[in-house]
Amino acid sequence: MFRGATNLSMDAKGRLAVPAKHRDALLAESAGNVVLTAHPHGCLLLYPQPAWEPIQAKLMALSSFDKQSSSFQRLLVGYAEDIALDNTGRLLVSPVLREFAKFEKEVMLVGQGSHFELWNIEAWRKQLDIVMRGEEIVMPAELEGFSL
Repeated sequence: MFRGATNLSMDAKGRLAVPAKHRDALLAESAGNVVLTAHPHGCLLLYPQPAWEPIQAKLMALSSFDKQSSSFQRLLVGYAEDIALDNTGRLLVSPVLREFAKFEKEVMLVGQGSHFELWNIEAWRKQLDIVMRGEEIVMPAELEGFSL
């Protein structure tokens, strides 16, 4: 289970050091093999490779003749990259994905249970502002009556 938000610094080569607690979990769950891909909200998704496979299978089972389905296939599967954590627990973000997510030096790693989101720091702050102001948020029907 991946939880918590961590500010990471990207080095000049595009590498991010995964925090030790998450690195250990990724090594245990996937031997350090992960999938990094684009998300429609402008962030990147980081999945342990075994958790990504059923998602990709579902996406590819959709009709490529449906415009919305093929758009998601192009984005999520088209940008997907297999990455292995290096010996020091870093992952290399390709130039293509860095450009997509507008990564510079500071990146936010945000646990989402089964995976992580990686955000450009300014985009992350905008997301937080939206949530804190309650703008653009419509609760899904599945959460009716939900409380914390």
